[in-house]
Amino acid sequence: MTASQIIFYILSAFILGAALLSVTTRKIFRSAIWLLFSLIGIAGLYFWLQVEFIAAVQIVVYVGGIVVLIIFSIFLTQQSGKEMAKAPTVRVIASALAVVFGFALTYLLIRDYGFEAGNKKFDWSVGKIGSQMMGTKEGGYALPFEVVSILLLAAMIGCIVIAMKAPAPSSSHEGGENQIPNELSNEKK
Repeated sequence: MTASQIIFYILSAFILGAALLSVTTRKIFRSAIWLLFSLIGIAGLYFWLQVEFIAAVQIVVYVGGIVVLIIFSIFLTQQSGKEMAKAPTVRVIASALAVVFGFALTYLLIRDYGFEAGNKKFDWSVGKIGSQMMGTKEGGYALPFEVVSILLLAAMIGCIVIAMKAPAPSSSHEGGENQIPNELSNEKK
């Protein structure tokens, strides 16, 4: 086994372990932190593949943007210290079946097609990535890029809506809307 393979297996184990802890922990803040570690591991995998620009984008967009947005929404809703409810057994079974199905599908794809990318050499230059990302012709990703932008905007608006709380009904207004609060009524007497 070469050093490159060992690094790949270490990174893969780190990513899978952090992802597993992210979906199995019952504390919501810890779940967000494990997601952060998993996404950092994916950036490490990109660095290992020598795709530094994509690794930097992974860190800036996902680690620096999405996870921070999730953590802020957790703190704004004041749910950081609470445990999440235990999942119903039906949901646990459905999740386990989805994982088994995903692994089976991945195995079948690797068995049939392998990891070969053909004889083409990939061009990982920043200019090539930028022209494909913003291109509107065949091979361009401008539309998915804009859809992801709208999705992020919707996520931010959703976080704001979740963070806003409805005012709790006050106990001093039980007698009607025109009743004077106790502090003011004591001053008039």
